Amino acid sequence: MSEAESSARAGSRGRLRLPRVGRGSMAGRGREAVETWRRYRHSQLSELAESNRLQRELLERTHGQAHLPGLPGPSTEPAGPARDTPEASGDSRRDLMTVTSPFMFGFFGALGVLTAWFLAQNVSRLSSVITFVLIAVFLTLALNPIVTSLTNRGFSRPAGVFTVFLGMVAVLGLLGWLVVPPIVQETSTLIERMPRYLDDLNAQPWVQQLDARYDISDRINAEIENRLQDSTFLSTIFGGVLGAAGWLAGGLIGAFTALVLTLYFLAALPTVKDAGYKIVPMSRRARVIGLAEEIMRRVGGYALGQVAVASINGSASWVMMSLLGVPYAAVLAVLVGVLGLIPLIGATLGAVIVALVAMSQGWVVTLVVLIYYVIYQQFENYVIVPRIMSRTVSVPGAVTVVAVFAGGTLMGVLGALIAIPVAAGLLLIYNEVVIPRQARL
Repeated sequence: MSEAESSARAGSRGRLRLPRVGRGSMAGRGREAVETWRRYRHSQLSELAESNRLQRELLERTHGQAHLPGLPGPSTEPAGPARDTPEASGDSRRDLMTVTSPFMFGFFGALGVLTAWFLAQNVSRLSSVITFVLIAVFLTLALNPIVTSLTNRGFSRPAGVFTVFLGMVAVLGLLGWLVVPPIVQETSTLIERMPRYLDDLNAQPWVQQLDARYDISDRINAEIENRLQDSTFLSTIFGGVLGAAGWLAGGLIGAFTALVLTLYFLAALPTVKDAGYKIVPMSRRARVIGLAEEIMRRVGGYALGQVAVASINGSASWVMMSLLGVPYAAVLAVLVGVLGLIPLIGATLGAVIVALVAMSQGWVVTLVVLIYYVIYQQFENYVIVPRIMSRTVSVPGAVTVVAVFAGGTLMGVLGALIAIPVAAGLLLIYNEVVIPRQARL
């Protein structure tokens, strides 16, 4: 190698050494800056952890708690990047705000109150729908034992449901045929004979004396003319007529809706029960199925038994009224049967109504009617009801009275009807679940 080439290479190596030294000094200053930032970040995280610790101790002394949820607990480890991360400190600050902020507490409390008020308003608006659904459920549980007996005799489930539903519709149609025509006929007769009744009343001596002394007829005629000329009175009467017509139409629509829902519930009852049982955990499913089936059996048996008792009461009342010549025997017999469905007071109320109607035939007939109902109710309470209800519902007398009054207060006649089977179901849960669990504790 020549001397010129050697000197050139040496010069080039010399020129390359100088930039290396400059880059090294710059890298050193960069590393120092990174280390400075890292120390600053660690110091800030340590200060934040110390602040959280002081806040936690202050809250512990204030509330007397060992540890508040959402705040970092006591730790013996030094603060470092692996523990005091920005995410953890942010969560601590958010939890602290949730615990200690009155605004957040008041906001969520007011939101819960508004939600409860909204649900209560909607439930009150849906009261009629809930009533129809409860009637349909009660009828479904009452008719399901009949459907089950038909399926055990070889009927398919749809055929059994259709047969039972047709039978129920036929019974309701028969009751309507017995009740509606006499009521319509007697109403039209009353309207036709009303002028004659008024003339007969005016012909009575005591009425004429009162009229001569107090001028009653002229005052009545003047009041009628003033009322007929009053537009407010006419609109009130017209509104009352429309309201009565609307109430009647709503009742018919509700009855039809309850019947349709009963048909659907009867057809889908096994599927609905299976779907409900699948929600229960497998370890408790057998126990829940046994209790649910027993409750439904008691409710259905009570409904069928009550219908049977009321039917016997109505039939026997019709025979008695026919023999004694009490007017409107068929209508009164149906009324007695319907009132007999109401526990405790239904049969007594029907007997009082029949006795009041029998007064038109004389006090002897009225006395015979009263004696009959006293004897019959004793026979019903000690012979008929124990035989029919022996395998359905077993509820103490005091519980029965309280349940009927509570159900009637909450839901009227429907509540009084379903109060006893509901009480029987609650007593079953008490005897089969609550008492054994308390005995194991």
